[in-house]
Amino acid sequence: MPFFVKTEIIKKEYLINNDLKRKIINEHINWIKKLKKEGINIKSGFLIDELKRPGDGGLLILEINNYKNALKLIKNDPMITNDLVEWKLNEWVDSNQCK
Repeated sequence: MPFFVKTEIIKKEYLINNDLKRKIINEHINWIKKLKKEGINIKSGFLIDELKRPGDGGLLILEINNYKNALKLIKNDPMITNDLVEWKLNEWVDSNQCK
């Protein structure tokens, strides 16, 4: 089954609004936990720099049968529904599978 990767960057206007940002991120974490309980293979996390400082965005990795279903699922992410992030969804192709 293919993997899909959502890359994201928090919008600048939310970087200073820590209370709202934290609320939406907690909703996102609970959404991920719910999907895992439903048996969906999904991982989500954020990027840090060499000094362990966050702020360079995040990744969500999802194993699902096709792009259409990945997009449908991802559009329910609270980080998207609350317009917290700029995001993009791509299918990941294992280079060992390329011919």
